[in-house]
Order: sequence, then C-alpha cells, then structure tokens
Amino acid sequence: MRPQQTLVLGLILLVPVLAFLFLKSFGTNRYALPTFLPDRVDSTQVAGKWQRDTVYHQMGDFRLASQSGREVTESELRSKGLYVASFFSSACTTDCPRINGQLVRVQEKFRQEPRVRLASFSVNPEQDSVGVLTRYAEEYGAIAGKWFFLTGDKSAVNRLITQDLRLPAPSGTGPGIVHSSEVFLIDRTGHVRGRYNGTNERDMNRLITEIEVLLYTYDHQ
Repeated sequence: MRPQQTLVLGLILLVPVLAFLFLKSFGTNRYALPTFLPDRVDSTQVAGKWQRDTVYHQMGDFRLASQSGREVTESELRSKGLYVASFFSSACTTDCPRINGQLVRVQEKFRQEPRVRLASFSVNPEQDSVGVLTRYAEEYGAIAGKWFFLTGDKSAVNRLITQDLRLPAPSGTGPGIVHSSEVFLIDRTGHVRGRYNGTNERDMNRLITEIEVLLYTYDHQ
C-alpha cells in the first residue's frame, strides 16, 4: 500500500474516534448556572492546604397570603424544585403588565412541570387584598398551585426585597409606586441562580433556558 493511501486510510479511521471523543466531552461538560448574592468567604483547611469557599445568601422564610387566601411560605415554593420571583402592584399600568405577560409564557412553557412555580409579590399590600389578587390572577390565567400572587405584611415584603434580594425599597404610593422589574430564579436550596429584566423578551427567553438547565442538573445529580 502506498504511503499516501495509508495516510488517507488512517485519517478515515481517525475521524469517528475524534467524533466520539468530542461528543463524549460535550455530553459531560454541561453549562452550569452561576450563584448570585455572596454573603462571605470562608477558609477551610483540606489536606494541610487552606481553601477559600464563597458562601452564598439563602432566601429567608416568609408567610404570605396567596390569591386563594391560603398562606404560602418560601420553603413551600421551592420544595418541589424551583420558583421564579417577581414584583408587581395591581394598580401598575406600565412595567407590571409587561412582566406578567412574559411570566404567562414561562407558566405555559412549564405547565406540565410540577417542579416549576411562579411567585409574584405585591409591593402595595395595603391595596392588594386577597380579593383584589383573586381577580388579578384570573386576568393572567394563573394556574392554581402553579403561579402564586402574594400579599401580606409590608415589612416582610420589604425585607424580602431589600435584604434577601438586595434591591432598592419600593417608593411612592398607589399607581405611581416605583419598584424593581427584575425577575429571579430561586433553586431548591433557596439560592438565587438567575437575574433577568422582566420587561425584556430576550432576557426572559434566557430564564426559560436556564430553568431547563437547572431541571437537567437536578435529573443528573
């Protein structure tokens, strides 16, 4: 066999081997979601060497009334897998309808996935009673047990906003109340794994993708 023929044959035999190695590597090296909101850095000694480990903030628990009147806790929201957190006021006519419109897409995408829940927190609990939220949830087709519109003690909501998610406190009153349009992805351990502009379709598409990534991670741990 001529040298040129030997080289060609070798290359032909090598291609499937390289393809296999590439696919094997692609299948095992998956994209991992970041974790947000570091609290501190701890140092631990392992095998005589000091290692630094970042400790990330975990959501504090809360108990708020949903649109059905039933109280819901933070630990319940994440107990099945994850939840998507956002903020709204029923009197808001600017960003809130846009954010909720995007969340309708998220709900529909994961309609049959019980591990995914949505939690929308009222920043105007004095106005947003359970009765108001019942009608508001119906406007967006919120599925019972899937998408929770939550209201209750204002100090508890403000603590969630300013201490847990480290956002500015809402300002203003009534229809003019100003609050964050950020949407958050919270995993089953209470860590923030994603932040998104709730009014931006591309960002919310990224949320949908990253929910799928997180669910995949759960399935393959």
